[in-house]
Amino acid sequence: MAPRLSRRTVLAAGAGAAGLALPGVAAHAADRAPARVRFTLNAQVLDGGEQVTSITLETARLGPIDPAGLTTATFGVHAKGTKPFAVAPGGDIVSDYDLDRTVTAARLDRNGNIVLELAHGEGKTGGSTLSYLAGVSRNVMLDLDYTLTQHAPILLRNHRSVVIDTFVQNLRLSDPEVDAFTHHVSGSGMKYRLYSPTDPRPSRRDKRPLIVWLHGGGEGASLPNGYYDNETTLRANRGALGFATPEAQRIFGGAFVVAPQSTSYWMEDGPRFAPLIHEIIDDVVRRHRIDRDRIYVAGCSNGGYMSMKMTSVYPTLFAASVPICGIVTPFPSGATPLIPDSELARISTPSWLVASSDDLVVDSQANTVHAHEVIPGSLMTLYDRVVWKGYQFNGHFSWVYVARNDPSIDGTHIWQWMAAQRRH
Repeated sequence: MAPRLSRRTVLAAGAGAAGLALPGVAAHAADRAPARVRFTLNAQVLDGGEQVTSITLETARLGPIDPAGLTTATFGVHAKGTKPFAVAPGGDIVSDYDLDRTVTAARLDRNGNIVLELAHGEGKTGGSTLSYLAGVSRNVMLDLDYTLTQHAPILLRNHRSVVIDTFVQNLRLSDPEVDAFTHHVSGSGMKYRLYSPTDPRPSRRDKRPLIVWLHGGGEGASLPNGYYDNETTLRANRGALGFATPEAQRIFGGAFVVAPQSTSYWMEDGPRFAPLIHEIIDDVVRRHRIDRDRIYVAGCSNGGYMSMKMTSVYPTLFAASVPICGIVTPFPSGATPLIPDSELARISTPSWLVASSDDLVVDSQANTVHAHEVIPGSLMTLYDRVVWKGYQFNGHFSWVYVARNDPSIDGTHIWQWMAAQRRH
């Protein structure tokens, strides 16, 4: 394989020297001056988490490029993802990588920039934007360093060619779904992300619903170095993003979606976190035209617990609740129940619980099934396993189904059921 040319290599060797030594194109006489091009990593949140799926090179200014001259071999791509901080020896880090990415297509976008499509998909390593620190059960954003290598000149429509001697990675990661959520911090210091519908200012008499998404334990903070990113709540799974999709927005009639991020994990102290979440809800309601009769709460794992806790602490706040693989049993084992039966029995908010029988992280029978039996009038969908588009996920990932509006009872899917509920 030809040696790679990275931004660091260019800075160390000098642009001119690096350009003369460019591998793979020495036999081609480029008749335009070597170019310096910036590139952006484009990401998508798959059901199993966010991955870098393509790269956009800012080549429009080089002139009209002949797309017929672009092939999957024109550029090579090497990716390195490393944890953002040191971890004590013995820490189990999943998803750090240093490898070549496969280019599956090379094309031009409508602006004349080159786009390199990368092999990606559920279970594929090397594309993730996150690393899971098993020792502390947290997801963190990886530091991503991509190196591009040009193997052949870029052909222009005027039959000239261009060699790029310097590739510069833009710091910003582009993910339109994630970028649609704005950053905020509550008065109490809790971070949250907010999606606003495309027409956030409806008519004077029309108000919008609000969906509150409560993340799982892996997306909270409380790391030893104070890491608190306000990012993983959206990038680790499609829980919040699902409600911002065009399909969900159509069903809910244009909904705001808010995703608070715990300063630790919800189960650490649900009664303390409940008013902090309520403060965020109040802040969003005060700033936007929210229908107080259509505020919904949903969450997974830690957030499934917190969804039930919120409806227990605030029995008249929500129109509906969707706890996904939530926990009510003692944690750790031997402690008092996180939510005792007496508290579950007083929940009056319409609730639809979701879990999978093969969940090895949270016992679905002792938690979801039991809570369903105790919460008055609650609904439940219990899957055998978590499979989506032919890929089998960890049995704990039952939030995949809710993010895709899959659970249904008597022909009514869970988003439609939520949207039809009103606060009593």
